Amino acid sequence: MKKWLLTVAVAATFGAQADEGMWQPYQLPAMADELKAKGLEIDVESISKLTEFPMNAVISLGGCTASFVSPKGLVVTNHHCAYGSIQYNSTPEKNLLKDGFLAKSYGEELQATPGSRIYVTEAVTDVTGKVKKGLESKLGHAFYQGIEQREKSLVAECEAEDGYRCQVYSFHGGLEYYLVKQLEIRDVRLVYNPAASVGKYGGDIDNWMWPRHTGDFSFYRGYVSKDGKPADFDKDNVPYEPKSFLKVSAKGVSDGDFVMVAGYPGRTNRYRTANEVENQFEWAYPEGKVLRERFIEIIKETAPEGSDERIKYESLIAGLANYAKNFTSMIEFYGKSTMLDDRKGRESELASWINKDSKRKVKYGKTLAELDKLIAEGQDHQARDIILGYIRYTTMVPTARKLYRLANEKQLDDMAREPGYQERDMIRFKSSMERIDRRYAASVDKAMLFDMLKRYAVLPSSERIAALDKVFGIGKKLDEKKLSKTLDKMYAKTTLGDMDTRLAWLDKSVADFNASNDPFIQFAVAMYDTDMKTEKKDKELAGKLMKVRPQYMDAIIAYNTQQGKPVYADANSSLRVTVGHVKGYSPQDGLKAVPFTRLEGILAKDTGADPFDAPSKQLELIKQKQYGDFYMKSIDSVPVNFLSTLDTTGGNSGSPTLNGRAELVGLLFDGVYESIIGDWGYDPESNRSIQVDSRYMLWVMKYLDNADNLLEEMDIVY
Repeated sequence: MKKWLLTVAVAATFGAQADEGMWQPYQLPAMADELKAKGLEIDVESISKLTEFPMNAVISLGGCTASFVSPKGLVVTNHHCAYGSIQYNSTPEKNLLKDGFLAKSYGEELQATPGSRIYVTEAVTDVTGKVKKGLESKLGHAFYQGIEQREKSLVAECEAEDGYRCQVYSFHGGLEYYLVKQLEIRDVRLVYNPAASVGKYGGDIDNWMWPRHTGDFSFYRGYVSKDGKPADFDKDNVPYEPKSFLKVSAKGVSDGDFVMVAGYPGRTNRYRTANEVENQFEWAYPEGKVLRERFIEIIKETAPEGSDERIKYESLIAGLANYAKNFTSMIEFYGKSTMLDDRKGRESELASWINKDSKRKVKYGKTLAELDKLIAEGQDHQARDIILGYIRYTTMVPTARKLYRLANEKQLDDMAREPGYQERDMIRFKSSMERIDRRYAASVDKAMLFDMLKRYAVLPSSERIAALDKVFGIGKKLDEKKLSKTLDKMYAKTTLGDMDTRLAWLDKSVADFNASNDPFIQFAVAMYDTDMKTEKKDKELAGKLMKVRPQYMDAIIAYNTQQGKPVYADANSSLRVTVGHVKGYSPQDGLKAVPFTRLEGILAKDTGADPFDAPSKQLELIKQKQYGDFYMKSIDSVPVNFLSTLDTTGGNSGSPTLNGRAELVGLLFDGVYESIIGDWGYDPESNRSIQVDSRYMLWVMKYLDNADNLLEEMDIVY
């Protein structure tokens, strides 16, 4: 599929498709007339050029989105995106999660979690030809390795310039490849976060719900060396000076206003097959929900509230709870929807369209059957794979495996190493080992691993792994007492819980690992051959899918274009732009949700107990109607959160919501319960994103937390 055809498809379909679509910046000029009609006031060319305002003010945190809001590298994002750094700097004696934090000067700012990064996208280059040319005859594992090697070569060339992080992204299942070049700011510091009773107001109860009253915002700052280059944390570093930054609006938006978001959405699945939909909703989501909820129970049972152990796991609890609720909604709405029948119908229509033309039949006739066969093959061992996959939430097992894998990979030339184990990855790898100290407690880790191994042990014998059984002493019949004692001994004997010991293993040889008596190192050594065989088999399957999936997507794009349907790639963590409007919705018959919540809603919800325990000072300010410059006449209060029709998903958290002049009017932080299923399909009636209103953010900063130094630093539009 040529880029020009995608551009034609965008121009032909955009106007008729409401606010659906996560668009690549290069697609935007084709939408110029429609965007202007919707309410865009700035030149559309500027939001297609990554080196110009406002796009160069929008940044990635590697999992969340953020934006520069001052000429001195001040960054605003969601509270839940900064949660790990807030947790990292918290102790029972100085609990920043609970009490909040404000640095009144540069010197008071705190180092973020080791490995924290700010990524400024500077270039996106189409490298499809460079990646795929000459590999047409290769199959399976050979094709996978061929693509991987091309990607690594392109990345190495891109990163020859110091201070940059590059990555090749696949679009439309491998139909297109783009090289993304990002400035990598390595010195990131925590500047300000409101108390959890503001930043996480409503907690898990309100998560994904409306009405919402959450002040989900926090601030970082990026630092560089004195010569302006990215550098590791150092007291002599200076604030980064971005090429541009966003003005923050104290006027905000009103019902019906145009809004847009630039951000880094994680993953959507809008082009998945009916078989994939059925398996995901009827098996994977229900199983994942059970495991996530069980992990939360284990952590809470093992680590008392307020203890150092609990603080270490608060970020993990939040992440587990977020997606457990996400999965609950997925399952619920799938059960009430016609999604599966719709997918089957779409595939039937696609097949009929293909069969009506002899050329299409030759090109695509066998594609769907081949794809379904490969998908089924990938599900063969999913009951075992999901258990082994969730063991990654423990610490000792994956840590030992990564360290031993590193020792093996370091025996190879750098370009022959597995991605994640190259020299370019070593700073990040070391940081991952350092931050374990504030995210690990042996008692919790052991309890989580014990639960997962119990689930594994009752699998059919054909699904068991001999090396794993031997290390943990798991026989044909599970002996829980024996397994518990084995784990007790392993955790008592291991020294991987000590940071200096972990870091020392970064430089040890394969022989050193083989000679070790650390029980988790011994586990990693015992599992290595099995792990490598499994990985090779997985890559063989992936290579086959990388051949067939692009054919399927090519057919869908051609069909959608002819039908006048939108053509945009599924989200893949690369920079996208979405456009929409401030708008309420009707979640069920007889109910209508208005698009704004008010300060008074905090008073109405407040119980004085977590998670509805707003600070007493805030409650008093609301009672006194201290609205200041942030009053909104139409709601007779200060707006707290608002709804929009923006098409977003995970990874968009922290994205700046902009008005037509590209002024920051909010921070996107969530979606409504009914729109969670939007990862699989956009519904204009129920798809709503939730934003923190910029007026509420400024109100909290001015009247509650007295963050005058930050308010003075920002360019606020009144």
